[in-house]
Amino acid sequence: MLLDATIKAQLAQYLEMMESDILLKVSAGSDKISREMLALVDELATMSYNIKVEHTQLERTPSFSVNRIGEDTGINFAGIPLGHEFTSLVLALLQVSGRAPKVDQKVIDQVKNIKDAYHFESYISLSCQNCPEVVQALNVMSVLNPNITHTMIDGAAYKEEVESKNILAVPTVFLNGETFGSGRMTVEEILAKLGSAPDASEFADKEPFDVLVIGGGPAGSSAAIYAARKGIRTGIVAERFGGQILDTASIENFISVKHTEGPKLAASLEEHVKEYNVDVMNLQRAKRLEKKDLIEIELENGAILKSKTVILSTGARWRNIDVPGEAEFRNKGVAYCPHCDGPLFTGKHVAVIGGGNSGVEAAIDLAGIVKHVTVLEYSSELKADSVLQDRLYSLPNVTVLKSVQTKEITGTDNVKGITYMELDSETEQHIELSGVFIQIGLVPSTDWLGDTVERNRAGEIVIDNRGATNIPGVFAAGDCTTNPYKQIIISMGSGATAALGAFDYLVRN
Repeated sequence: MLLDATIKAQLAQYLEMMESDILLKVSAGSDKISREMLALVDELATMSYNIKVEHTQLERTPSFSVNRIGEDTGINFAGIPLGHEFTSLVLALLQVSGRAPKVDQKVIDQVKNIKDAYHFESYISLSCQNCPEVVQALNVMSVLNPNITHTMIDGAAYKEEVESKNILAVPTVFLNGETFGSGRMTVEEILAKLGSAPDASEFADKEPFDVLVIGGGPAGSSAAIYAARKGIRTGIVAERFGGQILDTASIENFISVKHTEGPKLAASLEEHVKEYNVDVMNLQRAKRLEKKDLIEIELENGAILKSKTVILSTGARWRNIDVPGEAEFRNKGVAYCPHCDGPLFTGKHVAVIGGGNSGVEAAIDLAGIVKHVTVLEYSSELKADSVLQDRLYSLPNVTVLKSVQTKEITGTDNVKGITYMELDSETEQHIELSGVFIQIGLVPSTDWLGDTVERNRAGEIVIDNRGATNIPGVFAAGDCTTNPYKQIIISMGSGATAALGAFDYLVRN
């Protein structure tokens, strides 16, 4: 039995929602993964009379496809979709059976209008929290359009294929045999990469907002909800809805919720925002802010939005170390997410740069997967909590280097090593390795503001206790501000404060 009792109970409830029969075509050999795949497929068939099984030969073995009776949908799983991909399997079963995907009608129409043949392949790891969104997006597109097919490929099950294609980051997507993109992508983002992004003309007729929120993370979502509940015209511009929490594997300090994952919380935020009359403009990046009679926000696509008040909640992004090789080898051995990309370095030597909580947690996680981990810390002592340090130092395959400065990440096509300097002796050393995970904290995403809004030396927007900036009508919230503690729950409170501050400003003016 591949599924435990808890998962089977959950799955049984989902399978009752199937609307018609489906056919699972299975291509299996005698290897361990094939045997486990057969066990999974047979178990699914015993749980629902709507599921039929047929043994055949597919492009990859082991793999299985999910089809309507008499019609191939183009959804294939080359690997066993459990772990983080369990939801991808459930949704594929339901959507192929006829259950409508939860996608905006405008997006559905865009997918259905695609005329070209698109054959997608997504390379994933079952421990990656970002991969399911890509898998589910491509599966939805395959369900909606017969010209589109998608195969999810578990990198652990197809190691030789992954190595031959030089894939060192997940999710990585290929389109018609060529590299298409990496990182998490929604259906909308995939459509944009295919040339279906909205242009400035789609924003031309928008009336001025009362409150326009820039950023769709916890702070921005909270601000938009609080503003909309006041009954005022509210809009939100988001480069990617959810923001930084989309890259957070586990959240255990969100009060009243013992445990959740970043992508799950991000989806809940977006769903909550859309319960209100909020004009959500996703996949849009702000370029310029200017205060006139109204406040103008120019987007990267050239559109100009106007509002009586603006709340800046653009969050933060991974801090770079800015050494030679970092940019050149990104996704070619340089990584920022140990949960996502760690399995691709199984049995190899990797480095973690950063000795804070994030860096030490990454090193601990990686030590259970890779051959050896070297931690490089600039300071003379690690900054991580003592309980994490104790765990780190107990691991036999971890080396900790303190008082060192990374000078260069070296390699040819991929990362081959790292050069660092011992600060005490100013002696350079070199280590041969295959991957570098950078974990040195965050930097506020505020560069686009220039000198228009007051910021401190760290780039954080200076705010008062109501979230107000130095520009009348412009407020800010969350990790992009001088708020000293960068926590999800604090960002949400900060967003609410800024929205209430903006509402009071509108009442007074």
